[in-house]
Amino acid sequence: MSLLSPAAANFQGTVPVLIVGGGGCGLTAALSAKQCGAEVLVLERDQTALGTTAMSTGLIPAPGSRFQKAKGIIDSPEQFAADVMAKTKNATDTEMALHLSREGAPTVEWLADYCDVPLSLVDSFLYPGHSRMRMHGTPNRTGSELMGALHQAAERESIDIILEAQVTNLFADDTQRVHGVRLTRPDGSTEDIGCDALILACCGFAGSREMLQQYIPEILEATFFGHPGNKGDAIAWGRELGAAVADIHSYQGHGGLAYGQGIPILWAHIVRGGFQVNANGVRFSNEARGYSEQAVEIVAQPGHWAWSIFDQKIHDAMKEFDDYQDAIKANCIRHAETLDALCNITGLPDALKATLAAVADMAAGKTKDAFGRDFTTGSILQPPYKAVKVSGALFHTQGGLVVDKHARVLRADKTPLPNLFAGGGAARGISGPGNSGYLAGNGLLAATALGRFAGIAAAKLVKAFA
Repeated sequence: MSLLSPAAANFQGTVPVLIVGGGGCGLTAALSAKQCGAEVLVLERDQTALGTTAMSTGLIPAPGSRFQKAKGIIDSPEQFAADVMAKTKNATDTEMALHLSREGAPTVEWLADYCDVPLSLVDSFLYPGHSRMRMHGTPNRTGSELMGALHQAAERESIDIILEAQVTNLFADDTQRVHGVRLTRPDGSTEDIGCDALILACCGFAGSREMLQQYIPEILEATFFGHPGNKGDAIAWGRELGAAVADIHSYQGHGGLAYGQGIPILWAHIVRGGFQVNANGVRFSNEARGYSEQAVEIVAQPGHWAWSIFDQKIHDAMKEFDDYQDAIKANCIRHAETLDALCNITGLPDALKATLAAVADMAAGKTKDAFGRDFTTGSILQPPYKAVKVSGALFHTQGGLVVDKHARVLRADKTPLPNLFAGGGAARGISGPGNSGYLAGNGLLAATALGRFAGIAAAKLVKAFA
């Protein structure tokens, strides 16, 4: 059992708001709680506090933001919520989807104004499933850049972050009130820290093969591209406290991780007209459904890999993203002046030529795709061609502890636990029960918006104790 009696604790100190996890959700929660007047402490298991957020493109959907309005884009929380419900086939929590949709713009503007995160609208292409351009990111479109800005904000606000502090146990009484935590240091020593409120911001269980085998075996052979500390601790602690868990089979996959390199290839190469083939040089799915569901399609192919095929025009359009620049520097992107050269550099059979010709016919509206993709929304590929070998990847899980609009962790009867909050990957997201419901940015929306709400609610709670 990871729960211990408060009587067994030897608290070296007590802090009003204690946060487990120093990624995007944890730092957002800390900044929010501090803004509301609560003293806060962040515990991070690693040598640096970066989390899953640093491995992402750092993009957050925010319908109705001032950044959209400045570009003349008409959008609304209701429109985004409708997109979420359509993508999940109405299988996610309707109220939470609308709630997070409504809080996307206030959260992004709070990050820009209070936290000094340099955000702007991504208006170069439309992500699959989104009916409007509503993604917001830092100048180089990286999660590490977002985390850097959050760290600077935390330093300005004098927020303490204890590194190399792995939480192993919670101290809770018979009412499920959490009194503090026990952490373990690299040398094996332990410390007990008390708290009035605890926020779990330690993501999901994508780093636990045991839990993946139990709940999501279809993605077990995918390349794991996430934080190795995502072991499901929050879910385990929550369950022991009687918390409800939902959508445990949900996850964000990615069908475009550069093979052997660990560099995500921007899905714009598919949106703009690119396609994927397996070792036989043939397409095997509707790539445009989304990059999350494409991951499991690739895992099912021979060798668990595929080739993404696009052209110079698409290549040039993706250069604004740092991740793609990294792929270029790592020589992941192959160049071919002709179809014969494309077959040579990829090692694919001549069937690739027939596949490309078929794609051109579909893009021209001459034929229909057997997989149901509409190629007429993209361009007809022209030489010179580009190709990148990719693997199916698992980024993070989307199921977790059920929370309310204030990020309070709920029991099965929907009553909140006394002083426990959760956000990001530790909490149930809005992606439904599987992989096909994930919309780009949903993970960071849950991290930042729920983190912000957890900080506000935790600060309010501890003030009531004072």
